[in-house]
Amino acid sequence: MGWEIRFLGPWEVIHDGQPVRLTGHRRIGVLARLAQDAGQTVQAGQLLTDIWGGGSTATAAKQLHIVISKLRESLSPELIATTPVGYRLDLDRDRVDALLFARLAKRARTARAHGGTRAADALFRQALSLWRGGAPLGELAEPWARIEAARLEEERLAVLEDHIDVRLAAGDHHAVAAELGAHVTSHPLRERPAAQLMLALYRAGRPSDALAAYQRTRTALIDEIGVDPGPELRRLQQAMLVKDPVLDLTAPRERITGGEPSVPAELPSDIHAFTARSGEVAQLRAALDGPAVIAIDGSGGIGKSALAVHAAHAAAGRFPDGVIYVDLRGSTPGMAPLTSMEALRHLLRSFGLDGSAVPTQVAEAAARYRSLTAASRTLIILDNARDVSHVRPLIPAGRGCRVLVTSRDPLTTLDNAHHLRLGPFADAEAAVLLARLIGPDRARAEPEAAAQIVRLCGGIPLALRIAAARLAARPDWTLADLAVRLADATRRMDTLEYADLAVRASISVSHHHLREEPTGRDAARLLTLLGLLDLPTHTPAATAALAGWPAHRAEAALDRLLTAHLLEPAGLDRFRFHDLVGLYARERAEQDEPAGEAAAAVRRVLHHYLATAQHSAVSINGPAAHDWSIQAEQPGQEFASAGEAQNWAEAERENVLALARQAAADASAGAGLAEAIRWPFAARGWFAEAIEATELALQACTELGERASLLQTLGSHYQELGRNEESVRALKESLELWHHTEPSRSAAGLHNELGITYTMMGRLEEALEALDRAQAITVERGRPDLETFVRNNRVHVFCRQGRTAEAVAEALHVVDTVKDMPDMADLLGTNHDTLADAYRAHGMLTEAVQEYRTAIDLQHAVGHTVGLATTHWWLGHTLHDLGREEQARESWRQCFDLLCEARLLTRGEATALLAQPVPDPPAAIRNQL
Repeated sequence: MGWEIRFLGPWEVIHDGQPVRLTGHRRIGVLARLAQDAGQTVQAGQLLTDIWGGGSTATAAKQLHIVISKLRESLSPELIATTPVGYRLDLDRDRVDALLFARLAKRARTARAHGGTRAADALFRQALSLWRGGAPLGELAEPWARIEAARLEEERLAVLEDHIDVRLAAGDHHAVAAELGAHVTSHPLRERPAAQLMLALYRAGRPSDALAAYQRTRTALIDEIGVDPGPELRRLQQAMLVKDPVLDLTAPRERITGGEPSVPAELPSDIHAFTARSGEVAQLRAALDGPAVIAIDGSGGIGKSALAVHAAHAAAGRFPDGVIYVDLRGSTPGMAPLTSMEALRHLLRSFGLDGSAVPTQVAEAAARYRSLTAASRTLIILDNARDVSHVRPLIPAGRGCRVLVTSRDPLTTLDNAHHLRLGPFADAEAAVLLARLIGPDRARAEPEAAAQIVRLCGGIPLALRIAAARLAARPDWTLADLAVRLADATRRMDTLEYADLAVRASISVSHHHLREEPTGRDAARLLTLLGLLDLPTHTPAATAALAGWPAHRAEAALDRLLTAHLLEPAGLDRFRFHDLVGLYARERAEQDEPAGEAAAAVRRVLHHYLATAQHSAVSINGPAAHDWSIQAEQPGQEFASAGEAQNWAEAERENVLALARQAAADASAGAGLAEAIRWPFAARGWFAEAIEATELALQACTELGERASLLQTLGSHYQELGRNEESVRALKESLELWHHTEPSRSAAGLHNELGITYTMMGRLEEALEALDRAQAITVERGRPDLETFVRNNRVHVFCRQGRTAEAVAEALHVVDTVKDMPDMADLLGTNHDTLADAYRAHGMLTEAVQEYRTAIDLQHAVGHTVGLATTHWWLGHTLHDLGREEQARESWRQCFDLLCEARLLTRGEATALLAQPVPDPPAAIRNQL
């Protein structure tokens, strides 16, 4: 956990979660002053002025040196560094609560400015939670400390009030009205919270209370400082007196008081300048009461997507099970279309399935999708489809479902479909759209030129939007200037070249501005480097590896790109490109980056993820089980616990898969990444994704040893999905390759994996033979740690053979052995689970219950979701056999809750299983030993 310094309340120094007692007024003052600028040098003269005061003695400099020495003795020698002009506290700025508070507040305000109400609410709450009560820097009386304390308190009030604004905008006025009264009473002269309280009371249907709050504030201001309320507060009172509708909250931007939505609501925002198409909208409204599929076709840029989204917004309330939107990218320049499997995976996730619950074959996934939609009333938008084959697997089965499809292809062979062909706007409709886009005054000022632009754009909405974008980018142009350029037939297509031309110009201007700013050059450079990566999101750690910079420099550049609107926030310390900005960055990377430097930058990112994935695997499964064949060239991110490692895997799953697809540039790193994610992905049940990464690595890899390792990993994943024949084939092929390279290197692991697969297939003699070979190799190599894995698996064979006494003895031996191996501690839960299985098979049900509960406690700390769910499953059966039905059902319920949280089971499926006297095992359980 390390060191923390807390300003926001009573002064505290914390080490590894425990308070550290620090004595000496000047020691505390010096440490606090250094913490105020953590990570930066504080000049010695400034420390003397702030701590010793203006009348410092001639010996003050020597006293400062002594104080620094004592602090190093009391804390850590490395914590305070000496620089040429002063001292620096070498502590991450986020470990000082006041600095973390400032950063969170800044990010919250940025999120609010970008319309991220929910993100802003969460960040404001996180920032305010750092305050522990009492005055900041409570034990320090020096002038600098009192000034800083006053500043912090004022910033706390500002953040609190900014948060109130967010909550009011989200419709949380009832809670705000209840909470804000005490704050206003404590700060009677602050007009902003008084106005917020008035607005909250008014919107809560309490106008008389709102006006009474105004009078109390007015009285306090007159009594205390002899002034009337300011103009804003007075205008608010007048608006309430006349019941001005501007005070009403007609459409909260985003509710923040409830939990996550229970149904999907994935529609993009409606087009604010949506124009005409009233006949088509009416057709779609009527069609949604008829056939299951409505297919909209037309040429590129004709407005198919805009119409579909607009109609879906109008109809969304008719579909209680939600609205799902999928961009199939069938005609998106520079991007490959989504495969049917990728689209089905998106759809199944929207219905609550993920990981191994999603079949890996298109036909099976489509069948699962049809099953989930059979009784559903959901609206599904399949945007930008290439052709009928792209759409057919994605049509739901439920009679209450409707599908809106857009495509350049007519899709005439789709069954049970209503077809709508979209054509260009009439001139009058196009003129309305242009006027909305450029402003009615500008259009009225040059009606003839506007009419010429409409005619030359041919009524195509996209062309009109590009024309409007050009006019917006060049306010010095008249409409006639643009009309002249469009009138030249040799230049018209250049002038109306697809949407990214105008966008490219706009982005290029922002990029150029960054290059010109001394503080923006890192960001300008980073924009180009990020174009080398096909990642959904970007983090400071991975970005630092990409650029070869320290993390703080990378984070500063990312923040600058965010403020320049060249990146968007994608969560805490996570960023993403808008698609078009990403295309621009890719173009710049291809044109500006020398091939060698580009390859080296991508390689650094690959090895950063490789190292981090390896650290994650070690945290989850212990170091003993990992003998990495490919060593990372970057340090990567390390983890303090298995839970941290699992959180990383959850956050980075999509990035890891994207990198696996890009790893052809470094086949060895791709192979190592596929090998390293085995345990983090397996613990969450993401076997389909792990198989994809491994198969991609196999396609790129030619080195025999790496292929052998990948085939072993692939065999394990196949087994976890019940694809046992494929598992055996992959494992045997791996074994054959190892015989040609390093015969002894992975033989034990391979025979162990074969033993597991044979056990699941019921080929018990072959399983025991494979496990005996694995055990012999581990003994020969002097690896008792690896031997415990093998012997743990032997227990399951003994149980299935009816040799239950031997199973119990073997399981007890494994538990006793692992208890004496600190590096294997995270696996002890699995061993207790196996011992419980043995007791259960031997009829020792009470002992089995005790061991299952021990296993649950141990596995919960590790975060192995699938293993924990499996333990709850068999505990439920054991309790059922003991006649303890209520406890059994509770254990089964906890099993299903875990699988639902991991998106390996839907809530509907869990409810159906719990309705059975003894539930059938879910797929995620059936494939576990």
